[in-house]
Amino acid sequence: MATEQVPDRAGVVAFPPLLFVSMFAVAILLRFLFPTPVLPTLTAIGIGLVVMLIGLPVLLLAFRQMIRNKTTINPRGATTRIVSDGLYAYTRNPMYLALTLLYTGGCIMVNAWWGLLLLIPLLIVVQKGIIEREELYLTRKFGDEYLRYKGRVRQWL
Repeated sequence: MATEQVPDRAGVVAFPPLLFVSMFAVAILLRFLFPTPVLPTLTAIGIGLVVMLIGLPVLLLAFRQMIRNKTTINPRGATTRIVSDGLYAYTRNPMYLALTLLYTGGCIMVNAWWGLLLLIPLLIVVQKGIIEREELYLTRKFGDEYLRYKGRVRQWL
């Protein structure tokens, strides 16, 4: 009798940075097809840059923490340990938080307000197709260690 092996990965639906970049491209396209500037250009650029300048260090710090802990930053790879220090002591998903900030800042900066509407379905896909799958995988792989971490650290903020 053959036993089926479960792959050592989360089985996410898409590579998260590609998902955010693709949706940003759609937002830019919609901005050109249906221009709806809400803010004066310089104001939009300023606000967008501030939001992006918050997101970028969050992303870099999260990457650094994963590398220091010698585990994969690729959600399609095998996780070797639970990272629970640094930013991961405050949010279980600092990379997705950072990508959301970069996406939002980029949309504001170029006055692509359609992108902010698209953020809702984008985050639903991230939640259902990436985060929930990762959490099931981490629970299956690390059991109580992950459940304790999950119990003390918020998912987003």
